[in-house]
Parts: sequence; C-alpha cells; structure tokens
Amino acid sequence: MPILGVQQPEIIHINRQLRLRKYDGVFDFALEWYQDTQTVYLVDGVQKTYDEQLLADMYEYLNDKGELYFIESFIDGMYKPIGDVTFSQTDMPIVIGDKNFRSKGIGKKVISTLIDRGKKLDYAYLCIREIFDYNTASIKLFEELGFTPLDKTANGHSYILQLK
Repeated sequence: MPILGVQQPEIIHINRQLRLRKYDGVFDFALEWYQDTQTVYLVDGVQKTYDEQLLADMYEYLNDKGELYFIESFIDGMYKPIGDVTFSQTDMPIVIGDKNFRSKGIGKKVISTLIDRGKKLDYAYLCIREIFDYNTASIKLFEELGFTPLDKTANGHSYILQLK
C-alpha cells in the first residue's frame, strides 16, 4: 500500500552505476523479462509467461501496494532498466530481469538501499510475504541482509527483518 503522507522519490541513487527510478507507466522493455520461463518460475512458481496485459496488471497491482521502481544500470552513457522492485513494509518483490546482471550483487545493493529507506521512515520491521523454498538465491540474499524466516507458507517461507 502506498505510504500515507510520504512522497515516493522519483529517483533513489544507490551508487554511480545503479539507481531506482519511480514507475511511470512505461514498461514495454520489461516484457521480455517476464517471457522467460525461468524468471517467471522464480517469481510466481509457475512456468506460464506474461503477455502485455498480464504485465500491465502486475505493475498496476504492485504500484498500488507500494513504491514501484525500475532498477537501472548506467550503461554506455545512459541508464538502462535491468529489473524491478516494489518497496512496502509488508513485501519487497525484486526481479533482476536482465540475466546479464544476475549474481553481481545488485539485488543486495537494492534491498540494502530499501532497508535504509524503511529505517528513515521509522518502520519497526520489514517483511517479505513469501520466498519459494527452491529460490535459493533470494533466500540467501534476504538472509545475508538479516531477514529471518517468520512463517511457513504454501510454497516456502515469509521473512522478517526487525529494524528496531
């Protein structure tokens, strides 16, 4: 849910190479990310790919539930979208859609930045609704940043990070 009384930043700079850019309704470049069955399986637990309407519906839903950002990397003199992330106190789904940028520590930098945002907003905790048990990369990422399993879910576990 969007944070009441808090303006979502247009840009959150992570470092010289990375930034988060507020969702602006333009997402055609992201369709190829969600047409990859491996990516969708890690995100949704199914191997059914997205079409443009399903992607539009997903982004609308995520934008209504929190602060939706595109993860951008500075490449050849300009920022290029490589993934997406949604920030809310109750969930932080993240996808590095461009496979060339996976396993490079980008997710850790993004989530660390959003943890700092949660602290600035004076949150007592942050939660992750569900990480599938087979998504070992996400489990490792969130646990390295201090998240701990909270509850068993249908396909994995929810996680929590105490900030206070």
